Amino acid sequence: MDALVVRRLGDPTLAPGGEASPFAPVTGDHPAPALASPTSVRVRVAATSLNFATYLQVQGKYQERPALPFVPGSDYAGFVDAVGPAVRRFRPGDRVCGLAAVGSFADLIVADEKQLFSVPDGCDLVAAGALPVAFGTSHLALVHRAQLKAGQVLLVLGAAGGVGASAVQIGKVCGAVVIAVARGTEKLQYLKTIGADHVIDSSKESIMESAKSFLKAKGLKGVDVLYDPVGGKLTQDSLKLLNWGAHILIIGFASGDVPIIRANIALVKNWTIHGLYWGSYFTHRPPVLIDSLNELFSWLSKGLIKIQISHTYRLPEAHLAFAALRDRKAVGKVMIVMGSPAKSRL
Repeated sequence: MDALVVRRLGDPTLAPGGEASPFAPVTGDHPAPALASPTSVRVRVAATSLNFATYLQVQGKYQERPALPFVPGSDYAGFVDAVGPAVRRFRPGDRVCGLAAVGSFADLIVADEKQLFSVPDGCDLVAAGALPVAFGTSHLALVHRAQLKAGQVLLVLGAAGGVGASAVQIGKVCGAVVIAVARGTEKLQYLKTIGADHVIDSSKESIMESAKSFLKAKGLKGVDVLYDPVGGKLTQDSLKLLNWGAHILIIGFASGDVPIIRANIALVKNWTIHGLYWGSYFTHRPPVLIDSLNELFSWLSKGLIKIQISHTYRLPEAHLAFAALRDRKAVGKVMIVMGSPAKSRL
């Protein structure tokens, strides 16, 4: 089978097979995975999502470091290829999606039955492969952790990326007033189309001044929930907008700068600071994660949320996908589509 194999840690934007590339050449001779247990399911991957965590993982900068060599990749969608004798929920040909610590940048992947979800009829498989990590992260953060309520003000940093755009949409489903921060006219226009009430171009405007002007015009006091996948200076500026009793959701550090939130200020302001590592829910609270994804698929089937696919690439072009992510050229999700020409390129 075809697979993208990380042979050493390094820059994932370098083409596979090159002397300096972390990736071995993509060939069809990588061994297909066998069913590992009676409840195992082998899935023929149709599409897999590129997340910022994978970008960091290939460089050895993520909190989890798989042993070399490894096949990267997390959430994916496809068709059931084979099932173990104890599998009851699925049969060959069923449309499913799932997530893994590694392994989805390949034609085939094996997962336990309980780690897979049925893809509803009418739902595109590429969209289904984009949903679990990005929308799952935002749903658990906003609905389960911050318990976002109608009428509250949600501030989303990095709002045009995969998790950011999902947070904007979930915020609107919850009835929140959403302020979205991104860079560039195209991204701001996109955020307006998915419901953002106010957009701020962080490359041209002061977040604090723009947000304060909007809040004053709407008769609102401040921000109730901060959704932060960026870190750095944007975080520090955003803290000045938070109401007493606000919730801060720490999603990631795309800026490369881990912010400092002073405990004495959090105490005086009665802030609640949530760290949100979505993948750990499979280990510690699997029922919460399963309920979350089921609700998201229900919302998707009802048209309450939409998944924006910014770029798609074939497996040998994965380095271009990583470059799109690195250069922040994506508006929505970047996807790897198996055995199909790329629909769009930079």
